[in-house]
Amino acid sequence: MTDKTDLAEDRTEWAEVRTDWAEDRTIMANERTFVSWIGGGMGAIGVALAFQAIFGKFEPTWVAKTVATLPLIAAVVLFITAERKASQTLTRLNDHKVEASGGKTLKLVAGLLSLTALGTGGILWSL
Repeated sequence: MTDKTDLAEDRTEWAEVRTDWAEDRTIMANERTFVSWIGGGMGAIGVALAFQAIFGKFEPTWVAKTVATLPLIAAVVLFITAERKASQTLTRLNDHKVEASGGKTLKLVAGLLSLTALGTGGILWSL
């Protein structure tokens, strides 16, 4: 009977190890997804700047500035959504071998980039 008991314990131990590895992989995938959302937001800021450059001489100027502001709003939405989704996922997972980025780091990055987008909008409207 000990052989069967040992085999069952080994299987249980390996199943727990595989689960730990899966959680670590999910944490890393969550961070990659967060970075992807952030990249999308940064791209939206670039689109806003491109719109301002292309439509800069357009009359009335408020129309061009409004069109350039829309991607900035989208960027802020992307940054905030990325932080919330990543934080929600991290609260459900336990890290084992990898060290997950903390929720404070995610909030800091999303907050600073949101301020960047809002500041860009302020500058565009002051031109």
